[in-house]
Amino acid sequence: MKPVSTQPSAAAPRATPAAQRVLIIDDDRELCWLIREYLTPLGYEIAAAHTGPDGLAQALAGGFGAVILDVMLPGMEGFEVLKRLRQSSDVPVLMLTARGEETDRVVGLEFGADDYLPKTFSTRELLARLRAVMRRSQRQAAAPATEPADAPIVVGPLRLDPNTRTATLGEQPLELTALEWDLLACLARGRGRVKSREQLLESVCERNYDVFDRSIDVHIWSLRKKLGDDPKNPRFIRTVRAVGYLLINPEAP
Repeated sequence: MKPVSTQPSAAAPRATPAAQRVLIIDDDRELCWLIREYLTPLGYEIAAAHTGPDGLAQALAGGFGAVILDVMLPGMEGFEVLKRLRQSSDVPVLMLTARGEETDRVVGLEFGADDYLPKTFSTRELLARLRAVMRRSQRQAAAPATEPADAPIVVGPLRLDPNTRTATLGEQPLELTALEWDLLACLARGRGRVKSREQLLESVCERNYDVFDRSIDVHIWSLRKKLGDDPKNPRFIRTVRAVGYLLINPEAP
């Protein structure tokens, strides 16, 4: 018989938790390399895909805490990747837009992106936004087991159920992204009171950005569209110039 070694065996390498694994889907290999070089020393494990179909396959296979997704991809554009991914996965998605145009941001958010970032980003901003979407996802996943059921939030014909994270307008269900639901719930809980952009960003995204960060305006635009609000004469979400937004009850006298 082969003798059994009495020497202690080397410890197997510890697997990186899924929450710390990030998938980058971008055909810019140098950018993928730069992101990997920045995030790896911070404890993240980075995987990369350089085409839409390959990225979608890896994302659907699971095991990632977040996906960084470019809009312009060979084989399948980023919006289509996101649309198909959202059919079966709630993994946080941070969209990259080359031009930072509002149209790209709005389409991405409507398809289920959790946040967007123009490709002129700094590594510190990338890290802050990545951590924000991952924290929010982890908090939502833990909420049913650790938080008591909340009473529904009702503002006139608008009803939000925190237990199921659903929203209805009258009897019509609203198709909201996770971030849109959180944003609407924040406004609804503080109905009648103005929420500044900074307050909304802090409470919903768990981040503080300077006053030139306009991402919150894109989410409000999308919410108004889904609520059927006329931006010039909104029934629900009103703009308080140079301050922020407030949600009102359109049925109140």
